[in-house]
Amino acid sequence: MTDIRDDVADAFFAFTGREPDGIWSAPGRVNLIGEHTDYNEGFVFPFAIDRRTVIALGVRDDRKLRIASAFSEELAEHDLDDLAPDALSGWSAYPLGVAWALGEFGADLAAVPGVDIFIESDVPVGAGLSSSAAIESAVAVALNDVWQLGLDLETLAKVGQKAENDAVGAPTGIMDQSASLLGQTDSGVFLDCRSLDAEVIRLGFAEAGLAIVVIDTHVEHEHASGGYRERRASCEKGARELGVGSLRELDEDDLPRAQQTLDDETFRRVRHIVTENQRVLDTVRTLREAGPRAIGDLLDASHRSMRDDFEISVPELDLAVEVAQSNGAVGARMTGGGFGGSAIALVPLESVSLLQVAIDGAFAEHAFTAPTTFVVRPSIGAQRDR
Repeated sequence: MTDIRDDVADAFFAFTGREPDGIWSAPGRVNLIGEHTDYNEGFVFPFAIDRRTVIALGVRDDRKLRIASAFSEELAEHDLDDLAPDALSGWSAYPLGVAWALGEFGADLAAVPGVDIFIESDVPVGAGLSSSAAIESAVAVALNDVWQLGLDLETLAKVGQKAENDAVGAPTGIMDQSASLLGQTDSGVFLDCRSLDAEVIRLGFAEAGLAIVVIDTHVEHEHASGGYRERRASCEKGARELGVGSLRELDEDDLPRAQQTLDDETFRRVRHIVTENQRVLDTVRTLREAGPRAIGDLLDASHRSMRDDFEISVPELDLAVEVAQSNGAVGARMTGGGFGGSAIALVPLESVSLLQVAIDGAFAEHAFTAPTTFVVRPSIGAQRDR
């Protein structure tokens, strides 16, 4: 982290000719379990990771927002008085959308100064580790500080979600922003997406001799288009035809009626959400009662459900999971919105190197793009670093 913070400070000086007023950061996240349940008002259980987006920010003496980054040559410049979702596009819609969304949550944008922001990140883009929420959360905590808004972290999560929904156009739930903002070291965030009650649950991976390995397939996905939107529409259709406000209201006892009422595809979408909600609850309970080595079957079952019922996996993700399961993993599943991105495996520490070699060999044998495999650790959420 020290190096990237120094790099961002230097880049900000090159961008503006002055030192920043502060440096803030926010992590990406791994979703341990609970996929596509968030926008169905269900349960999720992600954790913040030790890959972060870092921003340097300086207050201006005018009304302009100027944003640059290490990952794009585009310089985004907007006036605070002209911020609107339909005026934003490209990667800068994430940070600028946060500035706009703060106004939707009570900030008086007519009374705050402009800012310069420089962004750097080591959260992989398109890997299902929520690089977007890391940007949103870092910008949200920084603007909350320098504009002296006094908003709590739970509200900032709603700000990030609104930015992603309305400015970016991605129909995501609130899980990613909550994980990025509320994460704690060696812990997951157990979130009820209906009440937005969040509980920090100790994971204990390292103490149990385990590591979370991420296998980034480099099959990129985009939440703003394609299958993600279709899956959300299917869930809304299922809830409507079953006469409930959201799929959260259903449990496994309701599935026989759902199967009789719905077409096969919609039923399978609904079954994934209902069973995945139960798997989240079972994972939290199992961690408390038996520890992390006992949750493997739940991770495996989650992947099968995403592959077969929700149909959001791809061959690369299935291969990563299969190789992990046959090379010592306690459990494995794809993570994130699907249609690409990453798989995760809960692996004994002594098996990590073996798994990395096996994954590389299997992908080469199938003529898939070489994956990137790395260990992540549950880490602290968004904060001011300097």
